[in-house]
Amino acid sequence: METSYDVKIYKILTYKGARKTTYTVRWVVAGKSWREPFRTVALAEGFRSELIRATGKGEAFVIATGLPVSHRSKSAAMSWYAFAVEYVDARWPELGGNSRKNTAKTLTAVTIALLRAQSVQFDPVAVRTALREWAFNATRRADAPRDVVTILRWVERNSLPVSVWEETERVDAVLRAVDTRLDGKQAAAWSRKRHRRILNVVMKHAVRRRVLRTNPLPKGKDSTAVTKTSNAVDKRSLLNADQAAALLDWIRRRPRGGKRLHAFFATLYYCGLRPEEAVAMRVQDVTLPGVDAADQWCELLIHTATPEVGKQWTDTGAIHEERDLKGRAEGETRTAPGHPTLTRVLRQHIEDERLKPGDLLFQGETGGILAGSVIRRAWRSARKAVLPPHVFDSPTGRRVYDNRHTRLTKWLNDGIPPAQVADWAGNSVPVLLATYARCVEGQLPDLKRRLEAAGDLPEPPDAG
Repeated sequence: METSYDVKIYKILTYKGARKTTYTVRWVVAGKSWREPFRTVALAEGFRSELIRATGKGEAFVIATGLPVSHRSKSAAMSWYAFAVEYVDARWPELGGNSRKNTAKTLTAVTIALLRAQSVQFDPVAVRTALREWAFNATRRADAPRDVVTILRWVERNSLPVSVWEETERVDAVLRAVDTRLDGKQAAAWSRKRHRRILNVVMKHAVRRRVLRTNPLPKGKDSTAVTKTSNAVDKRSLLNADQAAALLDWIRRRPRGGKRLHAFFATLYYCGLRPEEAVAMRVQDVTLPGVDAADQWCELLIHTATPEVGKQWTDTGAIHEERDLKGRAEGETRTAPGHPTLTRVLRQHIEDERLKPGDLLFQGETGGILAGSVIRRAWRSARKAVLPPHVFDSPTGRRVYDNRHTRLTKWLNDGIPPAQVADWAGNSVPVLLATYARCVEGQLPDLKRRLEAAGDLPEPPDAG
């Protein structure tokens, strides 16, 4: 840590913008200029006074950060591992299962990058598992096995202090580490973006706890240049009508639970539900027309989602976690129309399974919630049996979620207004258009006719 006593502190610079006024403290350490903006003059004067008091005490300033050595005291006294564990415990009650899991993954990658020395006595996989599954899991940490405890004690001894985040070179090295997969290749853009988003929240927590003075992560273009992602659906993943029909028919004829799974996948395809929404539905959430109106539309009420996150990440110890609808306020619901074909399928399904109004609409073999592994295995088997090898290897219908993408795209292509599609799908209109705009097609001829019907420019009067 290089330090210097060559410090010059200048007057506060006031900048009055159109919307706000900024007060900037300016100082120089060993010839390097530093600036720190504040929203109020009181905050700026307070920070400037701290710098002046430090110089008055004859305190050295850190050249890498421009700050007095005393500013590093708290961050230098706390190891990164200890801080990461404290962060997990502080945020655990307010995070959902998937957020807890993703936070643990990010903190694991960062913690390994901030070790003083790489272990020669522990298997790297065992170290990652100990951190991800035990250290950064608030409910399991106290019950960690003896071998895990041994690894975590070694990590704690070898963890660098939080103060290393004040070194630009170290920050860059950590970001490179979390952006890289275990095989040395660059991680997917969405993965890098998620790591940085989580890490940014962690750094803000460090600032609020006054462990760090400022957020050390890159800002502006530097923070997003390498993590650009697109939510647009790949058109190649969409199913055509023949493919969808063949897949649903194969699932229906599946020897083990085929009819039950057929009703589930038909609901995804015809109503565009998310899988975690469909598995949470009850029989009473389906409004079916009368028996004499079997060719009429039904209506589905969607009010709950139960994503599969793993029992070690939920408060109840269950594999699934009950949540409110994605992108909706707490307790909010939505409805989706069910095609007459789905009306017949669901009516028959409810009769065959002898379901009561309060029962889960789609159940596993033992009557519990339908497992994600069963859903994914059935869908993959259907694709392999129905699709030609070159199509099976392509993105076409590769994910169960592609049933939803196919339905929403079809609604848009059929001319349903985006606002209505967004309401049925549980999206906002901007998200819907950004996700599916590239998939809308087949409407150009009609649009051209409308433009032609509007007429052309009037003929100019004769010059003579």
